[in-house]
Amino acid sequence: MKGLKGKAAIVTGGSRGIGKATVERLLEEGASVLFCGRNEKTGLATLAEFQAKYGDNTFFTVCDMEDKETPAKLVSKARELFGEVDFLVNNAFPFTAKALDATYEDWVHVFMAGPASYARMIAEFVKQRQRKEGSIVCVSSISGHIAQPMRWTYNAAKGAVKQLIRCAAMDLAPAIRVNCISPAWVWTDEVAKATPNGTRESVPQAWDEYHLLQKLQEPSQIASTIAYLLSDDAAVITGHDLFADSGYLAMGPEGLGKTANFAGSV
Repeated sequence: MKGLKGKAAIVTGGSRGIGKATVERLLEEGASVLFCGRNEKTGLATLAEFQAKYGDNTFFTVCDMEDKETPAKLVSKARELFGEVDFLVNNAFPFTAKALDATYEDWVHVFMAGPASYARMIAEFVKQRQRKEGSIVCVSSISGHIAQPMRWTYNAAKGAVKQLIRCAAMDLAPAIRVNCISPAWVWTDEVAKATPNGTRESVPQAWDEYHLLQKLQEPSQIASTIAYLLSDDAAVITGHDLFADSGYLAMGPEGLGKTANFAGSV
């Protein structure tokens, strides 16, 4: 992809899942990356893995995105390492899924560690930069577009990301592009925990039928889409929420299962 080689990026929540895959994709493209995560052991293991494969242009730091000092510290560290930061990937986001049972603290946590942390990272990224051009991608979700049972907190917070990137794209244009990406069901550690024995083979058929492409997505596939939005190949795209969802949101409620077969025969 054009415009990634030799550039520098920050990726939050880069120790596993979509974040880890994004770090690797950017390294493959020749970028340098500072990624952060809450778990030091996991982060250092990921760092060692990537340094063995790609050299010393990968860096890790422990961070808590709910901490008000984190954005300034993270961007400052990246500038110390790279001199200038070209890309920001806001990925770290708490999966707090509650409804009537949500406490005040639950609401504060999911918004402050979610969309509010995204906004504060964007503000710090802009404040500390000297180079004019840049690109930002925030990871949202199809959950920000649809109703799902018992998910008031998570879905409301993910829905806020879409409006954040639209406003940011307007205010930061034309120099900095701001977009977000909405994946559907991605094969991550959290999804694996919900399967009968933690393997892809045990994924319930119904989950695949939620997607027109009839399979869960891989973190690497989402990472490729993020890299595209960061790159010069997406130079005319800003303020956009890209549905990288294997056709999830294009379907009606009947999906691809028995109800779909019935509807097609009527």
